Amino acid sequence: MADQTPRTDRYRQGMATRRAVLGNAHVDRASAQETPFDQPFQELITEGAWGTVWSRPHFTKRERSIVTIALLAALGQDEEVAMHIRATANTGATEEDIREALLHVAIYAGVPAANHAFKIAKSVYAEGQAVNHAEEETR
Repeated sequence: MADQTPRTDRYRQGMATRRAVLGNAHVDRASAQETPFDQPFQELITEGAWGTVWSRPHFTKRERSIVTIALLAALGQDEEVAMHIRATANTGATEEDIREALLHVAIYAGVPAANHAFKIAKSVYAEGQAVNHAEEETR
C-alpha cells in the first residue's frame, strides 16, 4: 500500500529489525497485503513490537526468539508459532533451544499446548529440510 504517513525513527528501526528477524520476503508479502483498514495496526506492531521490544539491547535476537515462541505456543497462536520457528534461521535459535522452550510450555502452560506446538515445530523443520534437500539436488 502506498501510505503517505511520515515514518518515525521507531518505525524505521522496527522495520529494520522485522526484516532482520522475519526476512525480506515475509515483510514484503505482509506490506503488499496492507490496506487502509489495517495500516494503523501494522504501524503499531512495527513500532511497538519490532521497534521497541525486539530492538532492545539486553536480550539477543536468539533469546527473544525463544521467549516469543514459548509465549505464542502457550497462547495457542499456531500461525505465529510457525512463522517464528521459520525465523530462527535468522535469529540463531536452534532446534534444541526450541525443544527446551516447548518443554517449559508443557510444565507452565499445559501439555496440550506444548504437544500441539511440537507438532507445528516438527512440520516446520520437515518443510525446511525438504527445501534444503531440493536445493542440494539442483546443484
